[in-house]
Amino acid sequence: MTGTAHGIGAGIADALRGDGVKVHGVDKDIADLSDPAAVAEYFTAVGPVDILVNCAGGVAGQVGIPLEEVTDADWWAVVNANLVTTFQCTRAVVPGMKERRWGRIVNIASSAGLSTSRTGIQAYTSAEAGQIGFTRQMARELGPFGITVNCIAPGFIRSNPTTEKQWEGYGPEGQAALVDGIATRRLGEPA
Repeated sequence: MTGTAHGIGAGIADALRGDGVKVHGVDKDIADLSDPAAVAEYFTAVGPVDILVNCAGGVAGQVGIPLEEVTDADWWAVVNANLVTTFQCTRAVVPGMKERRWGRIVNIASSAGLSTSRTGIQAYTSAEAGQIGFTRQMARELGPFGITVNCIAPGFIRSNPTTEKQWEGYGPEGQAALVDGIATRRLGEPA
């Protein structure tokens, strides 16, 4: 499972462990999951994977700025963290899943991939939309092998220092407006 350092990833890892699943958690401090060699090394060490949860991602410390001010490095940092990691990790586990004719892949995207980013980060919205499209394509390609591929696209979740900063930046009126726009009138929680 990727992205287990905190937030939604940590919540999912804890829930899976509670269900008796052996979880191998990896975050950017352990391996650069956008690097094919690091991914191959990591998954070779882990061994066969039956369930892959791709939860690595985020905005790479960025804030919304006008497109003309976005550097190539800024763009690729976000795309690598969100879309490339999902591709690399999925590609790494699929051969074993095909061989066993069973597997579960769950990609954690964002509602930004379905509409727009509340923070105005162009690369984030693009990467999340790409992750959703990748999920659809993989579900079709891998289904005949007994491998299901699904995507969850949560809305705003206070799950890490970046989202806390974002929440505070909305101020009381913005926070109320955000919550009012949610059908249940409450924020979700990482777990």
